[in-house]
Amino acid sequence: MRLTELRRQVLEEIAGSHHAIGAYEILDRLAQKGARLAPISVYRAIDALLNAGVIHRLESRNAFFACHVSHTKEHDQIVLTCARCGRVAEVPGERVFEAIANAARGAAFVPERTVAEVTGICADCQAA
Repeated sequence: MRLTELRRQVLEEIAGSHHAIGAYEILDRLAQKGARLAPISVYRAIDALLNAGVIHRLESRNAFFACHVSHTKEHDQIVLTCARCGRVAEVPGERVFEAIANAARGAAFVPERTVAEVTGICADCQAA
């Protein structure tokens, strides 16, 4: 992937937060820094970053977060989201994804995409 200036700016906004942020929030943050962009430009940059695997989509919120682990098909991650502070983390989930794949095979079903998201309360918020 070629890292254009816009892709770099979008990646910086996403990576600069430990929370998942939406495209319009990214657009607003860039506008506050003087960049006037059309939403489609931000969405195109997001798509390129998603395809490169450097960010992920939090499906339940249609928001995006930076990938902080080596993410490959063989090492799928479970996404943990704190319901209080919004922090997002990835943890290994190979066995969960294996179980899903086995269940799908048993049903003669071919999954195109598998996502595992868990919402709960992070350790910091539990301690507060």
